[in-house]
Amino acid sequence: VVANLLWNSGVMEKLGLGPDVLLQENPRLIYARLTGFGQSGKYAKCAGHDINYLALSGVLSKMGRKGENPYAPLNLLADFAGGGVMCAFGIVTALYERTRSGKGQIIDASMVEGVAYLSSFLWKSQSLGLWNRPRGENLLDSGAPFCETYKTSDGKFMAVGALEPQFYGQFIKGLGLDSDKLPSQLSFSDWSEMKKKFASTFAQKTQAEWCSIFDGTDACVTPVLSFDEVASHQHNRQRNSFIKNDQDEISPRPAPLLSRTPAVPSFKRDPVIGEHTEEILLEYGFTKQEISKLYSDKVIESSKPKANL
Repeated sequence: VVANLLWNSGVMEKLGLGPDVLLQENPRLIYARLTGFGQSGKYAKCAGHDINYLALSGVLSKMGRKGENPYAPLNLLADFAGGGVMCAFGIVTALYERTRSGKGQIIDASMVEGVAYLSSFLWKSQSLGLWNRPRGENLLDSGAPFCETYKTSDGKFMAVGALEPQFYGQFIKGLGLDSDKLPSQLSFSDWSEMKKKFASTFAQKTQAEWCSIFDGTDACVTPVLSFDEVASHQHNRQRNSFIKNDQDEISPRPAPLLSRTPAVPSFKRDPVIGEHTEEILLEYGFTKQEISKLYSDKVIESSKPKANL
């Protein structure tokens, strides 16, 4: 498998390493090309970033609160989900197909198309009338008072996802409110006032106090944890969901968890860029003199950490 990640298309051809050349040498090769806009089209040779790919996919137009500009949720959606994950899925699919045909193929993974495809349910929801209100007024885009985050008295937050009626009922019960005195759950015109009511209620207790009320229920209410808190939370701790490296830095354990061949995480710190450049070049047969020349010509750089002695 050959995989290349680039902002735009055509770069590998300029290097003489395009798929046409390499597939002639090895017809079984899987050649994955992951770019923002894909290998063809008006923007194919243009640079871009996650927010640009989200914008062109149509997905960004759905993100944001009522009355505010659209906003991108970090760079997780287009870069990692629509890009990396979908490209990896394409590679696995091509590898499986090769077991039948014995032939390789080229994967044109566009982050625009990847994130659009991941969001297919948005188009389906619109046609079913489930997501046809303006941005920030729908069920899952901060419009609904029962799918929202609320601030607690200690400045922390609780996340609410009480969508189904049975979960909503437990949510209202946990808040100590009388459902008979509240508007119907799906009364869109009352959502704004319901939000204010729920917000004022959450503001009366700390996050820990709300956890003691909602933990173990099906109200779909959970604490919004910071990076400093996730590893010590009881649920995550019981599953060993987060690990510490030899520098006591916390990171997520590899997922999903396989029963027979689970991933074995490294507990060493992440290398800095360039830390092992010289080591790898020596491993591949470069001499010390050749490496020194590469340094002097500024072809390579070294970033070896210095000892704190």
